[in-house]
Amino acid sequence: MPNSLSEIFSMLPQAAWETLFMTFASTFFACLLGFPLGVYLFVTSPAGLAPRQLVYNLLSRVVNLFRSFPFIILMILLMPLSRLLIHTSIGPIAVIIPLSICAAPFVSRVVESALQEVESGCLLAARAMGSTNWQIISKVLIPEALPALVAGLALTIITIIGYSAMAGAIGGGGLGDLAIRFGYYRFRTDITIAAVIVILVFVELVQLGGTLISRNLLAKR
Repeated sequence: MPNSLSEIFSMLPQAAWETLFMTFASTFFACLLGFPLGVYLFVTSPAGLAPRQLVYNLLSRVVNLFRSFPFIILMILLMPLSRLLIHTSIGPIAVIIPLSICAAPFVSRVVESALQEVESGCLLAARAMGSTNWQIISKVLIPEALPALVAGLALTIITIIGYSAMAGAIGGGGLGDLAIRFGYYRFRTDITIAAVIVILVFVELVQLGGTLISRNLLAKR
């Protein structure tokens, strides 16, 4: 156990790196899974390009089910999948799998909401010009919804940072693991506070970056 502040804070860079690695890798895979699902939810919704009430209701309920499931429990349930794929359920790499699966439904809802914000007049104009559904999605919907999508991406990253901190409770690594294993369990409040401060800094930077990029995209319209 570290006995001096210099030794304590020497642990922060590695923990911070693990948190960043888990967060951005999980964000990538969550977007890979959730973005197409979000687009499909919008397309099949009652106000979408190709409404399919039954399909939409079924997918919507599945997404809601995964979103409402407590992350820590879902992560434990997904541990066998991590062991199957990478032969371990402990560490930052193993945590990426449950993090990605947990965040994918959140991403799908963010994408669906962003696409719903696009004015219906844009869609009607594109349809009147003979555009196909794919052309409307790729050339109208996504470009028009880009500022909202960027803001939603920032929110997704912040959510995953929170998830990664909880993953530390079951050996996920990162700042959450540092705060729990070396801070809480060993009664070192200074370690816990240091880890929390770094997490808060990450959150603020992501929020600031997302807001600036989103505003810049809006200004260029």
